[in-house]
Amino acid sequence: MTQLFGGVYKNKTVLVIGDTGFKGSWLVHWLLRMQAKVVGFSLGPTTRLNHYGLLKEDYTSVNGDINNIDDLKAVFQSHKPDIVFHMAAQSLVRFSYSNPIDTLNTNIMGTANVLEAGRQTDSVKAIVNVTSDKCYENKEWIWGYRENDAMGGHDPYSASKGCAELITASYQKSFFQQEKLLASVRAGNVIGGGDWSQDRLIPDMVKAASSGEPVSIRNPLATRPWQHVLDPLSGYLTLGQRLLSGERQFAEGWNFGPDHHSNVTVKTLVDNAKKYWETIDYRLEESKDYHEAHLLMLDCSKSSKLLKWAPVWDFQDTLKYTLNWYKTYYELNKLTTTSDLEQYVMDAKSKKVVWTL
Repeated sequence: MTQLFGGVYKNKTVLVIGDTGFKGSWLVHWLLRMQAKVVGFSLGPTTRLNHYGLLKEDYTSVNGDINNIDDLKAVFQSHKPDIVFHMAAQSLVRFSYSNPIDTLNTNIMGTANVLEAGRQTDSVKAIVNVTSDKCYENKEWIWGYRENDAMGGHDPYSASKGCAELITASYQKSFFQQEKLLASVRAGNVIGGGDWSQDRLIPDMVKAASSGEPVSIRNPLATRPWQHVLDPLSGYLTLGQRLLSGERQFAEGWNFGPDHHSNVTVKTLVDNAKKYWETIDYRLEESKDYHEAHLLMLDCSKSSKLLKWAPVWDFQDTLKYTLNWYKTYYELNKLTTTSDLEQYVMDAKSKKVVWTL
């Protein structure tokens, strides 16, 4: 795998902030197989079962809080990363209602601390700041949001991600114009094996299925851009390749979402999931206790045309590999992370996607 993305990650020191999280652990797994020198920085897993703990990867993972800029600066100065992927966040909408200040501090000032630490570290050539599709001011319209649409957010989580984008844009214009490059990325509803976060559809569904119980489904008609975790990660890594090459025109905001066929309702996803794990069952429970967007899609024309990026797995592949991961874990106590990644790369090569050439 060392030749993927032009071989740019081999022997590079890559700092993954949020390495113990769901997306972060998948990114670390991929980077290690491309022979990158990975350093992680995180508070640690937030759930008893977690992908990071199950993988037991061999790399340096530092325990620390992005709200403490001194801890961040120490890691930057000690390990001297070439590129930084910032993925640490308070990532749950419902949690943000009960803990708005924690959410705002972590997602706004935590992001500012990461960018400031990167600004003050000579070795850093590129930073990719991972935010969310929920950074956009959601008008519940039928079109996908483009990178130049307004930032906003009804709930504290969405607002914090909109603010993180504004801070990133400010640092881009003020400090990251010469030797260092900074970009932000926004993905859809990311699913895949190894996520046990609370109040997320797939984790709730598989936990219920493993015990033979129905899962309670909120907002069954809400539409989301579902995508396997490896698809947005391939976009982040593609962008990182261009930034490490010093291509300043790519230091902007980017959407990495699925094709439009993967924009389906919660109920459609659960109905289809039964094909891959027969014990999945559910009951509908309309939630009215807080605001949650019903319609949210991304327009990824920019990443398609300028980065030549495209998703590899469609909606059915995404569901199949996600549910097979959990089913294999719960029934056989085995992980399919490596085989899933290998299959994903094979499928990408067969489609001749840009990062495999």
